Parts: sequence; structure tokens; C-alpha cells
Amino acid sequence: MVAYLIRRLIQAVVLLFFVSIITFVLIHSAPGGPSLLSNPELSRQDIEQMREQMGLNDPLPVQYGRWLGNVLQGNLGRSYNTVEPVRSLIASRLPNTLLLTGLALGLSIAVAIPLGVLSATRRNSALDRIVAGISFFGVSIPVFWLGIVLIIVFSIQMKWLPAGGMATLGQDFSLVDRIKHLVLPTFVLATANLAELTRYTRSGMISVLSEDYIRTARSKGLTNRAVIFRHALRNALIPVVTVIGVLLPRAVGGAAITETVFSWPGMGRLAVEAAATRDYPVVLGTTLTVAIVVVLSSLLTDLVYSYLDPRIRVG
Repeated sequence: MVAYLIRRLIQAVVLLFFVSIITFVLIHSAPGGPSLLSNPELSRQDIEQMREQMGLNDPLPVQYGRWLGNVLQGNLGRSYNTVEPVRSLIASRLPNTLLLTGLALGLSIAVAIPLGVLSATRRNSALDRIVAGISFFGVSIPVFWLGIVLIIVFSIQMKWLPAGGMATLGQDFSLVDRIKHLVLPTFVLATANLAELTRYTRSGMISVLSEDYIRTARSKGLTNRAVIFRHALRNALIPVVTVIGVLLPRAVGGAAITETVFSWPGMGRLAVEAAATRDYPVVLGTTLTVAIVVVLSSLLTDLVYSYLDPRIRVG
């Protein structure tokens, strides 16, 4: 196990190195430059002076080497737009994203696995068709469209829930107020995840229920509940764990649309704003953070495999 972890950490370092190179080259190769330099009030001399101060006139390898050296010292640079340290920006936004996506993923797992099990054990029933319809709805509907519709219905027309933000402006922190702001974006994020997890749970259960050891368990007189939850579900969860491992980094870096629609101050919205203004340090910092989450979630997925099925070894 120790040798496996060391090998995976080495692979992670190499992967992060190549991700940083590709991201650095792509963002600097795009036409134009930081929007900060597009200010019409700046003269050509001011622009050249700012480019020199930001090091943008140096060759690309020199710029990358300087950035990488700072990263190894824990310095991700400063935002071109706000002049704040990128590390501080990420540290202030990441908890907000983890709160939102953690709740959404937890909700989708809590609902999807029981739905998938019920659907698999009652194939071709009315319940199975309802679950299939829910899954189809969740996979097909665009996230931004669902978010806008929910805002129109529950915020503008019914006025039950706030349309966006993380808290009501001008009010002290309130748990009830925070929950109200979480309801709509959490539901939107959970919808797509729930649909995907339900389909994989149903498929995995159907496959496992046809195995010989399930028939053996039934022939020994075990109750249907014991067969399903003690024997079938554990093995059926292996492909589900794979999907969850994919959803974790997607939740951190892929909540950009939802965070933008609901004005949620998270990592996804930070990345969108940085990309729109060509804020190179922030784009690189957020990309590196998401890459680290991808590596850690992949490692965690492999470890969970070995727990669910002892025949799978990670050493």
C-alpha cells in the first residue's frame, strides 16, 4: 500500500506539471491579453510599462519558469484585476463551492442509490418507468435553463426563495437565510448528478442480481432484503463509486454555470470571471486547484474499490 501511494504521488506530480504547462501555453497563446491593458484611458507607453512590470514581455519559457518557481514556494501570484493574492482568492471561494457541491452531491447520492435499487428490483414496473423518466429529465435538461426557470417561479413569481447570492445583503448571518440561498442552486446541481448516479446504480444492480452467488444466497434461504443490501448492493456500488470519483472534481470545477446563474461566490464563478478578463494568475491557480482535486479523487476512488471488493488490490 505504501509503495502504491508513493507511486501515485509521483504520477500526480508529473501530471500536475504537464497540466500547468498546457494551461500556461494555451492561455498565453490566445489572442489579446489581460483586459486590464484594454483600458482606453491608457496610453501606449502606459500599456508597455504595465506589460513590462507584469513580465509579459519576457519569453514564454521565462514566464513559466518564474511562475513555477513561485508556485513551488506557495506563491500563486496576484490577480491582475484586484491585485489580491490568488491563494487568498481561492481560499475564500473554495469553501463556498465545497459547501454547495458537497450538499448537492450528498443529496444526489442519498436519493439516487435507493431509487436505483428499487428500480432494478422492480424492473418494467410503474416505479421503474417513473425512475427512468426522472433520470431522462435530469440528464437532458440544461443546467442554466433549469436554474433560470426556478428563479422565475420561486423567486420572482412566488417570492419564496432568494434569486441569488450567498446571503441577504445588510443582514447578519442567519442559518435559515443561508439555507434559503442554498436551496435552488443545490437542487439544480443535484438534478444532473442524481440522474447519472441512478442510472449507474440500476445498471449495476441488474448485472449483480443475475450472478451465481446471488442465486446461491437465495437458495440458502436468505431474505430478499439481506440478499440485496448485504450481497448485491456492495458489488453494484463499484461502478457507482467510479462515477462519484468523476463527479467530485467536476463538482469543484464544473459548477461554474450554476454559480454564475445564482451569483454564488465560488470557484466556478471565479474561474469564469478570470477567463473573461484574461486574468492569467487566477486562471492558472484555479486550474491547478481543480487538477489537484482530480488527482485526490482518483486516489480516493481506488482506495474505496479495495474496501468494497477485497479482491481488488491497490498495492
